[in-house]
Amino acid sequence: MREGGSSGSPALNRPPGRTTAERHQRRNAIKKKFIPKDENAILVGVSLPDTTVDDEHESLDELAQLARTAGANVMDRFVQNRTRIDGKTYVGSGMIERISRAAQIHAANLLVFDDDLRPAQAREIEDATGIKVIDRTELILDIFARRAQTKVARAQVELAQCEYELPRLRRLWNHLERLGGGIGTRGPGETQLESDRRAVRERIRILKKTLKGVETERAQQRKRRSGTTRVALVGYTNAGKSTLMNALTDAGVLTEDLLFATLDATTRRIELPGGHEALITDTVGLIKKLPHHLVVSFHATLDEVAEADFLLHVVDASRPHCERYLELANEVLEEIGASDIPTRIVFNKIDRVLDGAELDRLDSRHPGSILASATRGDGLEEVLRAVCAFIESREEVVELSIPVADGKTISFVHEHGEVLSQTSGDERLEMKVRIPKPQAAHLRKLGFARE
Repeated sequence: MREGGSSGSPALNRPPGRTTAERHQRRNAIKKKFIPKDENAILVGVSLPDTTVDDEHESLDELAQLARTAGANVMDRFVQNRTRIDGKTYVGSGMIERISRAAQIHAANLLVFDDDLRPAQAREIEDATGIKVIDRTELILDIFARRAQTKVARAQVELAQCEYELPRLRRLWNHLERLGGGIGTRGPGETQLESDRRAVRERIRILKKTLKGVETERAQQRKRRSGTTRVALVGYTNAGKSTLMNALTDAGVLTEDLLFATLDATTRRIELPGGHEALITDTVGLIKKLPHHLVVSFHATLDEVAEADFLLHVVDASRPHCERYLELANEVLEEIGASDIPTRIVFNKIDRVLDGAELDRLDSRHPGSILASATRGDGLEEVLRAVCAFIESREEVVELSIPVADGKTISFVHEHGEVLSQTSGDERLEMKVRIPKPQAAHLRKLGFARE
């Protein structure tokens, strides 16, 4: 059971000074936060002056996919034009009445708002409608909590949950307003709510320390692999990145026709034509309005994108207005500092596109893009050639003259380059090698390259 982002931490599950009845009441309050299977949901969004109604409907289409991924049935949706957000109920009392009537008609028991709600707003809406209320971030966190498989992914999700719920504890646990106290608390005047907050802050500190260690370890791994080209598969969630990863490497990554089927970054070494090799990483899917808590918490995973040498941007060509998803993903890539990395676009799932003219249009509008079907095998060779072409653009052929006794430099050459020819003399080793340009510059600086 998840409690405020906990995964079994004693600091969160058994705070000092709380009775058994209170602990059960608290667990039940948290349990109700998450979405049981087959819950009936109504979606709510607002179109402000800086957006269009079409933009908001597009955003609600995605919200509907998220809700279905979480196991909810989407019964209805509401989009309201407003000049500004209502501070009390987000959409105003009139719209709340309309939503309440629709909820009765559809037997809905969940309202999902497309933007983050303040705790006071969520409480007002719940009081007015008598229906559980969550926002986009809570919905995504729920999906992530279900999908997280590895220790790192679970820690990242828990950190995001804790940071999101910390200012909202009062909304969840109103029964903790009474004064507490007892052994292990700050003092007889501390409320149970304050004790909870202190426990969650401590859990956040521990999780951040854990993930900082993960980042340091991965940075060291990237440093050790600095001579190998790093390729990252990026793109909007459910574009087929994991399927493409499996087709290229036999990695065995989980693939499902759902949003955020995988959260963990998976890296495999891949052999390429011409004797080249690269490390290819499947990364977490991107999404519109990616919650800030997830950007921060998944820093260790998103670093795999930001530190890559080359990106394969996978786009679901079968999606209506697929270029819009390309733009949205590019916005997130810019946010995480990956917009300047060399990129090739891969329009995936072309086997699902019935209109051949649409494929021709995509091909002409995006010169150099690759039309592929990871499930059918179309375009895979072209993807590999694209990676090879990038590697070769970063390499050069140099002639070297190295003292035979300089084993360190000779090992450096063999580690980072491909020896094309070699002649050994009594004192020096004459070599012709293909090597990445940064390593070639290093050898020139040491005086071993012939000009």
